[in-house]
Amino acid sequence: MSWRPAFRSSKFRHIYGKAATKHHGYCGVPITTSVHDNHHCSVNPCFIAVVTECSGGGAFLVLSVHHTGRVDPQHPRVCGHSATVLDVKWNPFDDHCIASCSEDCTVKLWDIPANGVHQNITVPRKVLQCHTRRVSLLEWHPTARDILLSSAYDYKVMVWDVSLSDSVLRTPVAVISLHPELVLSMSFNTDGSALATTCLDKRVRIINPRTGHLLQVSSIKQHKANKVVYVGDNMLLSTGISPWNQRQMVLWDTEDLSEPLLEEELDGAAGVLFPFYDPDTHLIYLAGKGDGNIRYYDISCVKPYVQFLDEYRSVHPQKGLGVMPKRGLDVSSCEIFRFYRLVTIKDLVEPLSIIVPRRCPEIFQEDIFPMTAGNEAAMTAHQWLSGFNRGPVLTSLKPGTRVANPYPAMPPRSGLTSVDIQCLTAGPTEQAFLQEELAYQNAKYPKELADLSCWQEDETQAPGWAYIPHCCEPSECPPSKAESELLQVFYRQQEEISELREQLHHSEVRITQLERDIKNTRNNMREAF
Repeated sequence: MSWRPAFRSSKFRHIYGKAATKHHGYCGVPITTSVHDNHHCSVNPCFIAVVTECSGGGAFLVLSVHHTGRVDPQHPRVCGHSATVLDVKWNPFDDHCIASCSEDCTVKLWDIPANGVHQNITVPRKVLQCHTRRVSLLEWHPTARDILLSSAYDYKVMVWDVSLSDSVLRTPVAVISLHPELVLSMSFNTDGSALATTCLDKRVRIINPRTGHLLQVSSIKQHKANKVVYVGDNMLLSTGISPWNQRQMVLWDTEDLSEPLLEEELDGAAGVLFPFYDPDTHLIYLAGKGDGNIRYYDISCVKPYVQFLDEYRSVHPQKGLGVMPKRGLDVSSCEIFRFYRLVTIKDLVEPLSIIVPRRCPEIFQEDIFPMTAGNEAAMTAHQWLSGFNRGPVLTSLKPGTRVANPYPAMPPRSGLTSVDIQCLTAGPTEQAFLQEELAYQNAKYPKELADLSCWQEDETQAPGWAYIPHCCEPSECPPSKAESELLQVFYRQQEEISELREQLHHSEVRITQLERDIKNTRNNMREAF
């Protein structure tokens, strides 16, 4: 009988973490001192948002991903909350829309201008008001457009349809009231048909997010869960505490949560472990709050299920982490994952790239960059609420490659089309209202940026709130094409300057080494004579 190793060989066994230099990080960011176990950071290919410390309300900072280096202490912020901001999440299908929740019991949606934030933004595009206590968690639907989940200290999870035209929404489309205590984490499966949650009662639950019906619940005998994440569609991975107060990770079968598939104790530290799953490479990353290390694991659906690969270590602990979507990674350097570590003791946001070493990284590596979820939604909020389930719209990371959307075309976000109105099963009164709404939207908010020259303010504003057109700040005109080109040139020059600084630093180090070698050679020659 031939011998077989207990662990399979992995093509990711040599991956390593590479922290960005100081010039490529974000220095001087006043990171929040909130004790909530959230990430406090959200990233997309255009912007990075970080919850900041401030007095007299809540605020968060939005920076361009190219705005590296030291951040101006007076940099404008998004500061429309009246209490501390607890969580922020970018819309996965709109890089200029971000949601935030706060201790003021509200959820707010903000439009970020394409050229960045140049003055304080205080008026949101939409306000969601229904929670009776502070809102602690947010989660966007992975495939349906404009579906947002919020969780608060009233122990409720609310499902919102933010595509509705009202500037203030007070009625969610669904309310999940299954949790006896505070919800600690939420995670959708691939098509968004199931929701996994953890609660202060230390149980893992699987819920139907449309109806709020409980599908599965775990036992607390072996494992007290804190965080949970879907691993594909058939498994869950939770992190928490064992009966012996050891941090552990547990793998579950979604069909049966009565017994775990795998339990593995990690260490005796006290910080919460945040799990991150990469569905393209099937890797799990575990990063602890207050830890300086990040562990990497290869995961499969057959025993032994989980294989430890390596870990990144740093002397500076992280308070939270943001993750860059796959479409924002540098495939030319074989970067398969990127964290943004919040290092509170240095007021630093440090990018950390996870890299697979390859002999020819400039050639596109198809085995480590398969088709991945893009920024196109698979369906509308109305379709998802009607019972449709669709997987994500996949795209290729290979430069110059474009993949067609396999699903039928959806209406644009700014309004409805006449074809969609005929398809809706509505009465004559509703159709007449939709026709009127279509005409109003097309007149007020043109679809093309070039048509914004005749844009005028909307007079139909709700009391106390104003609607801000997409990608425009209050009292600010849309950026011109020439200005966008100048900004691109500016960011390109900033990158070149940073590269030249790094080359200069390496040259200075090399010069110092050569001077030391010359000095040692002279001393040796003197001793010889």
